[in-house]
Amino acid sequence: MKYIGKIQLEKYQAVTVKKILTDEVIITDNRIQHIIDRRGQNFYDEYKEFFSEVIENPDYIFKDERESSAIVSKTFTKKDRTINLVLRLLVEGDNPNYKNSIITAIQENNKRFTQRLRNNVPIYSRFDKKE
Repeated sequence: MKYIGKIQLEKYQAVTVKKILTDEVIITDNRIQHIIDRRGQNFYDEYKEFFSEVIENPDYIFKDERESSAIVSKTFTKKDRTINLVLRLLVEGDNPNYKNSIITAIQENNKRFTQRLRNNVPIYSRFDKKE
Protein backbone atom coordinates (compact mmCIF):
# COMPACT_ATOMS: atom_id res chain seq x y z
CA MET A 1 0.00 0.00 0.00
CA LYS A 2 1.29 3.44 -0.93
CA TYR A 3 0.04 6.77 0.40
CA ILE A 4 -0.93 9.11 -2.47
CA GLY A 5 -2.28 12.24 -0.79
CA LYS A 6 -5.40 13.93 0.55
CA ILE A 7 -8.61 15.05 -1.11
CA GLN A 8 -10.62 18.15 -0.30
CA LEU A 9 -13.82 16.59 0.99
CA GLU A 10 -16.08 19.41 -0.24
CA LYS A 11 -14.98 18.81 -3.85
CA TYR A 12 -15.83 15.11 -3.67
CA GLN A 13 -18.94 15.02 -1.47
CA ALA A 14 -21.32 15.35 -4.46
CA VAL A 15 -20.18 11.92 -5.66
CA THR A 16 -22.20 10.20 -2.94
CA VAL A 17 -25.12 10.84 -0.63
CA LYS A 18 -23.18 9.16 2.18
CA LYS A 19 -20.63 10.97 4.29
CA ILE A 20 -17.01 10.49 3.17
CA LEU A 21 -15.08 9.20 6.18
CA THR A 22 -11.49 10.23 5.39
CA ASP A 23 -9.50 12.56 3.19
CA GLU A 24 -6.56 10.16 2.80
CA VAL A 25 -5.98 8.35 -0.50
CA ILE A 26 -3.90 5.23 -1.05
CA ILE A 27 -3.16 2.76 -3.82
CA THR A 28 -2.60 -0.92 -3.13
CA ASP A 29 0.06 -3.10 -4.73
CA ASN A 30 -2.75 -5.08 -6.35
CA ARG A 31 -4.13 -1.94 -8.02
CA ILE A 32 -0.65 -0.88 -9.14
CA GLN A 33 -0.25 -4.27 -10.81
CA HIS A 34 -3.71 -3.86 -12.40
CA ILE A 35 -2.65 -0.53 -13.91
CA ILE A 36 0.61 -2.02 -15.19
CA ASP A 37 -1.25 -5.01 -16.67
CA ARG A 38 -3.81 -2.79 -18.42
CA ARG A 39 -1.76 0.28 -19.38
CA GLY A 40 1.81 -0.99 -19.33
CA GLN A 41 4.86 -0.46 -17.15
CA ASN A 42 5.91 2.60 -19.16
CA PHE A 43 2.55 4.32 -18.51
CA TYR A 44 2.76 3.62 -14.78
CA ASP A 45 6.38 4.74 -14.51
CA GLU A 46 5.67 7.92 -16.47
CA TYR A 47 2.51 9.04 -14.67
CA LYS A 48 2.61 7.61 -11.11
CA GLU A 49 4.34 10.76 -9.86
CA PHE A 50 1.30 12.78 -10.98
CA PHE A 51 -1.37 10.72 -9.17
CA SER A 52 -1.28 12.93 -6.06
CA GLU A 53 -1.63 16.07 -8.19
CA VAL A 54 -4.64 14.58 -10.00
CA ILE A 55 -6.54 13.82 -6.79
CA GLU A 56 -5.47 16.94 -4.87
CA ASN A 57 -5.92 19.47 -7.71
CA PRO A 58 -8.26 17.93 -10.29
CA ASP A 59 -9.45 19.76 -13.36
CA TYR A 60 -12.71 17.78 -13.29
CA ILE A 61 -14.50 15.25 -11.12
CA PHE A 62 -17.17 13.03 -12.64
CA LYS A 63 -19.49 10.65 -10.81
CA ASP A 64 -18.65 7.10 -11.83
CA GLU A 65 -21.33 4.50 -12.54
CA ARG A 66 -20.20 2.57 -9.46
CA GLU A 67 -21.55 3.77 -6.14
CA SER A 68 -19.18 5.98 -4.14
CA SER A 69 -16.67 6.15 -7.00
CA ALA A 70 -15.42 9.12 -8.98
CA ILE A 71 -13.46 9.67 -12.15
CA VAL A 72 -10.91 12.35 -11.35
CA SER A 73 -9.32 14.09 -14.34
CA LYS A 74 -6.38 16.35 -14.95
CA THR A 75 -4.81 17.38 -18.26
CA PHE A 76 -1.04 17.51 -18.50
CA THR A 77 0.74 19.30 -21.29
CA LYS A 78 3.32 16.53 -21.26
CA LYS A 79 2.33 14.53 -24.35
CA ASP A 80 -0.98 16.46 -24.32
CA ARG A 81 -2.79 13.78 -22.32
CA THR A 82 -5.52 13.74 -19.71
CA ILE A 83 -5.02 11.33 -16.84
CA ASN A 84 -8.17 9.90 -15.26
CA LEU A 85 -8.04 8.13 -11.93
CA VAL A 86 -10.99 6.06 -10.75
CA LEU A 87 -11.21 6.77 -7.04
CA ARG A 88 -13.26 4.64 -4.63
CA LEU A 89 -14.34 6.80 -1.71
CA LEU A 90 -14.60 5.44 1.82
CA VAL A 91 -18.13 6.28 2.99
CA GLU A 92 -20.46 5.58 5.91
CA GLY A 93 -21.14 1.86 6.14
CA ASP A 94 -17.70 0.87 4.79
CA ASN A 95 -14.97 -0.64 6.94
CA PRO A 96 -13.53 2.41 8.79
CA ASN A 97 -10.04 0.85 8.70
CA TYR A 98 -9.89 1.36 4.93
CA LYS A 99 -8.98 4.55 3.02
CA ASN A 100 -10.10 6.19 -0.20
CA SER A 101 -8.28 4.25 -2.89
CA ILE A 102 -7.29 4.50 -6.52
CA ILE A 103 -8.87 1.66 -8.49
CA THR A 104 -7.31 2.30 -11.90
CA ALA A 105 -5.73 4.92 -14.13
CA ILE A 106 -6.57 5.76 -17.73
CA GLN A 107 -5.03 8.20 -20.17
CA GLU A 108 -7.05 9.92 -22.87
CA ASN A 109 -6.05 12.05 -25.82
CA ASN A 110 -7.73 15.42 -26.35
CA LYS A 111 -10.35 14.04 -28.74
CA ARG A 112 -11.49 11.33 -26.32
CA PHE A 113 -11.50 13.69 -23.34
CA THR A 114 -13.55 16.23 -25.30
CA GLN A 115 -16.09 13.44 -25.87
CA ARG A 116 -16.13 12.73 -22.12
CA LEU A 117 -16.87 16.40 -21.41
CA ARG A 118 -19.60 16.47 -24.04
CA ASN A 119 -21.29 13.27 -22.77
CA ASN A 120 -20.84 13.65 -18.98
CA VAL A 121 -21.62 16.49 -16.63
CA PRO A 122 -18.79 17.05 -14.15
CA ILE A 123 -19.74 17.45 -10.50
CA TYR A 124 -16.67 19.65 -10.09
CA SER A 125 -14.71 21.78 -12.52
CA ARG A 126 -11.80 23.96 -11.48
CA PHE A 127 -12.63 26.14 -14.49
CA ASP A 128 -15.90 27.17 -12.82
CA LYS A 129 -13.94 28.61 -9.90
CA LYS A 130 -11.59 31.55 -9.61
CA GLU A 131 -8.21 30.15 -8.59
